[in-house]
Amino acid sequence: MSTHHYDPQATVRAYIMVFVCLMLFTALTVAAAFVDLGQFNNAVAMVIAVTKALLVAMIFMHLRGGSPLNLLWICSGVFGFAIMIAFPLLDLLSRNLLGIPGK
Repeated sequence: MSTHHYDPQATVRAYIMVFVCLMLFTALTVAAAFVDLGQFNNAVAMVIAVTKALLVAMIFMHLRGGSPLNLLWICSGVFGFAIMIAFPLLDLLSRNLLGIPGK
């Protein structure tokens, strides 16, 4: 007996809409690569990438209409990844605070 919950919201129409949105965001990514936004280049690229990742997670990983436990696991994974990124970044950004070379 399977305990998989059928998600009536994940229809063929939803898959086609996600495909169209992903193609539009891919075109937007390519267009943004040719525009010089100064210091905001990385921020714009990350916003587009996170939006595409959320679309994929909501439809293909069945977070929309799925079990709240799935959402908890995804959020805990993202939180763990944020910790792994934050600590080395904090070390890197705080290296010149003393003003002493090599310290």
